[in-house]
Amino acid sequence: MHYMKLTLHRVAGLGALVATAVCAQAQISVVASTVPFNGDVNPYGVAVVKTSFGELTAGEILVTNFNNSANLQGTGTTIVRILPDGTQTLFSYVNPETTSCTGGVGLTTALAILPSAGYVIAGSLPTTDGTAATAQAGCLLVFDGWGDLAQTITGVNINGPWDMAAFQEGNQAFLFVTNVLNGTVAGGGNIVNEGTVVRITLSFAGGAGPVVTGSTVIGSGFAERTDPAALVIGPTGVALGSNGTLYVADSLNNRIAAIPNAISRTTSAGTGTTVFSGGFLSDPLGLTVNSAGNILTTNGNNGRLVTTSEAGAFVSKVLLDDSGNPPGAGALFGLAFGAGGLYYVDDATNTLNILK
Repeated sequence: MHYMKLTLHRVAGLGALVATAVCAQAQISVVASTVPFNGDVNPYGVAVVKTSFGELTAGEILVTNFNNSANLQGTGTTIVRILPDGTQTLFSYVNPETTSCTGGVGLTTALAILPSAGYVIAGSLPTTDGTAATAQAGCLLVFDGWGDLAQTITGVNINGPWDMAAFQEGNQAFLFVTNVLNGTVAGGGNIVNEGTVVRITLSFAGGAGPVVTGSTVIGSGFAERTDPAALVIGPTGVALGSNGTLYVADSLNNRIAAIPNAISRTTSAGTGTTVFSGGFLSDPLGLTVNSAGNILTTNGNNGRLVTTSEAGAFVSKVLLDDSGNPPGAGALFGLAFGAGGLYYVDDATNTLNILK
């Protein structure tokens, strides 16, 4: 891996410190291996525990694995729990033979924590042999704070959940899920414009488990296709801005899309409006928003982290991984902010890393 030092400076009009990469000593470090007891690989989703509940303690990180020990895509069954000191343990293992998830288990980048409700939610896009030909609709898996599977959510416009963001308000939560299996398998590698973003509303009234009270397609028509190396390429990272806008990584079109009024809208915004496109974006996958309102995306093609403003201005780029051929390809997926910095998974090394 190529390491860098980050120089912080202010960008006019943004009112926040941003990072520019310069060649020097490392400010990127490995936190822990993401490979659990059963050998699962390909870490995808990352979520930081903000508030303690169950056996989870604030500051810990959860990571999902997409592949099994044979490196077959869409067959990973584990969520690992990583403590701030780098100790790794198993949070949950999902037995594909006993789950009611459509098609089995293959845990994706879709991972969210709802601490005040006491649940962790993960997306599954399963295959039986690691190829897109056997991919099925999957589900959302709901775990309690001890890692026990409490509920499985199928249907409700879920079809290949690829990434997810969550927002909780009182006894209600909103899940924003990108879906990449609408017509992709039938497309046989050709691009089909049927990817969706779905808002699923959950109720926790009365202290009961989550109840789905609504499902609305708020984004549609996103480009998607099957891919031998990535299984599926389509709309991936999602993050809700403080302005109520949902930002979406439109991977195949190298753009960041914006869906306004994401919590309240009752109709699809189509592919949304373009916040930023081209430039240093190259297969944007993971996406998050920082406290200053800047959008951070990880590139699937070149190992870079790209930061842009909500207004569409380029802010910075940082090289996180230059391994492989071409350098950095296929290494980066989920990312999330924690107390120590920006946590991200590196698929090339099967590790959780931190950028400080």
